[in-house]
Amino acid sequence: MLPMNTASLVLTLTFHVGTTLTNFAAEKGTLDPHLEPLRPWLGKTWKSAGEGGEKPKIDVARWERALNGKAVRILHSINDGEYGGETIVTWDDKKQSVVYHYFTTAGFSTTGTMAFKDGRMTTNETVSGNAGGVTEVRGTAEIALDGTFRMKTEYLKQGKWQPARDVVYREDATANVVFR
Repeated sequence: MLPMNTASLVLTLTFHVGTTLTNFAAEKGTLDPHLEPLRPWLGKTWKSAGEGGEKPKIDVARWERALNGKAVRILHSINDGEYGGETIVTWDDKKQSVVYHYFTTAGFSTTGTMAFKDGRMTTNETVSGNAGGVTEVRGTAEIALDGTFRMKTEYLKQGKWQPARDVVYREDATANVVFR
């Protein structure tokens, strides 16, 4: 079982980002041009509708401009701190790619890349540490015209790709990221 789903939050995303959505972003500070596709998330807290059976997983994520706009920071927690993580997204000039590093309360971490094409983001990451046998995660995210975004991920375990999450998030200014 994937421990509350690795860096999927970030990032295994594919999203539709248009000029209109950018105008609704809460964060207006300068941002590295390579990170501009992430602007619609900045300055906002997002909450998932919940997933799972008897004990649904509620994911809360806060997206922030960081390091004078040279980075994006994403903090998230599931079920009021049962699991959480922090992601730092930057432009890597040497790799000519948007890269991210995700650190978790479960003790594993991931390193990945993001690509933006046709209004969507795709992510690919490698897992370091004990993540229940998961070695890679990939995903897509798409932001809808109603302002929600959908994240769909899958993970590689024992040489086989398996579905992980398919979650819809809504902006929720009253939600809080919790670490215990």
